[in-house]
Amino acid sequence: MISTKKLIKMAKKWQRLAIASRKRISWSSPTVKEGYFVVYTMDGRRFMIPLTYLNSEIVRELLRLAEEEYGMTSSGPITLPCDSSFMEYAISMIQRHVAEDVERALISSLGSCRSYEHLGTNQQFLISSF
Repeated sequence: MISTKKLIKMAKKWQRLAIASRKRISWSSPTVKEGYFVVYTMDGRRFMIPLTYLNSEIVRELLRLAEEEYGMTSSGPITLPCDSSFMEYAISMIQRHVAEDVERALISSLGSCRSYEHLGTNQQFLISSF
C-alpha cells in the first residue's frame, strides 16, 4: 500500500507535468505565408492553399459547399465538407492542371459522396484522371 505522503507527492508531480504539457499546446495558428489562405477539412487537418487556387472550380465549389453546410462564419476557421484524403487528391489535380471535364467529374462526385454520407454508408468514389 502506498503512503499518503507518497500519493500527494505523485499527484503534485502529475499536476506539474499536466501544466507543462498544456503550456506547449498552442491554440493560435502558425503564421500563414503571404499569398496563401488556410482551410480545415472535416477530420481537422489544416491546409495552406495558394490564393491562385481560387481560380480553380474545385476550390470554389468546395467553398460554396462549406457555406451551404456550415454557413458564413465571421470568427473561426473555414471548414470544408470533405476529408483530408479528398483534399490532397483535389490539390494534386489542381497542381497537374487537369482538363476541365475531369474537374467537373470530381465536382459532381462531391454531390454523390455527400448524399451517401447522409445515408450512413461509408463508400468513397474515386475519379481517375488518367
